[in-house]
Amino acid sequence: MITEDATEFAAALPATGGLLGLDLGTKTIGIASSDPDRRLASPVVTLKRGKFSVNSQEMQALINDRQTAGLVLGLPINMDGTSGPRAQSSRTFARNLTNALGLPVLLWDERLSTAAVERELIGLDTSRKRRAEVIDQMAASYILQGALDRLQAIKRQSS
Repeated sequence: MITEDATEFAAALPATGGLLGLDLGTKTIGIASSDPDRRLASPVVTLKRGKFSVNSQEMQALINDRQTAGLVLGLPINMDGTSGPRAQSSRTFARNLTNALGLPVLLWDERLSTAAVERELIGLDTSRKRRAEVIDQMAASYILQGALDRLQAIKRQSS
């Protein structure tokens, strides 16, 4: 299942189990993970983007290690709300992920996520070299935290 609707995604998830957040770039894939109660996102790793089969095996290992119930993939929507080639590429990647890994995928609007993380790292006086090393996994964490906050709001509304 692939959706852009957080309520639909929440309904497809078991009661507990972590989520992985993915920031898909042309050269890298930033990955973040949540706790099993889906409250807090933490950066995990940045994978070098290569063959899909290799990347999906790397993600499968993370999914197994972290008992992951679903995936949140950043969707690069244009500032005017339209979808461009990068958004289409993310949708294709999501389809391939669902087929390969069998987990539900939430496509999450990632507008300005990397810029927000970059500002935060600069504010923390992080060196340019260190920023380059962590920016993608931090952006994945930012994307995932936004989705987690929405899922918690949905949970509160249904209680």
